[in-house]
Amino acid sequence: MNALHQYLFDTHRAARLGEPAPPAPGTHDVAVFRAVRDHRRFERVVAGHPARGAVHAALHRWLHPAGQGLSGGSGSDRP
Repeated sequence: MNALHQYLFDTHRAARLGEPAPPAPGTHDVAVFRAVRDHRRFERVVAGHPARGAVHAALHRWLHPAGQGLSGGSGSDRP
């Protein structure tokens, strides 16, 4: 049984019992993602790190490892 089936069962049960229908699956997903993002930013600030830019900095470190220049080599190809 997937989330849609469970939602249909819960909606049917709520209608039979005269209760309000439950929210549709995925209704609060955006709010949950924002709450998680805000919590992670808060944790970074408390730990003394910048609140933003962690993904960008990690990607930059991965793409440009220490010891490599902009040319990506030892620079021997320059005249």
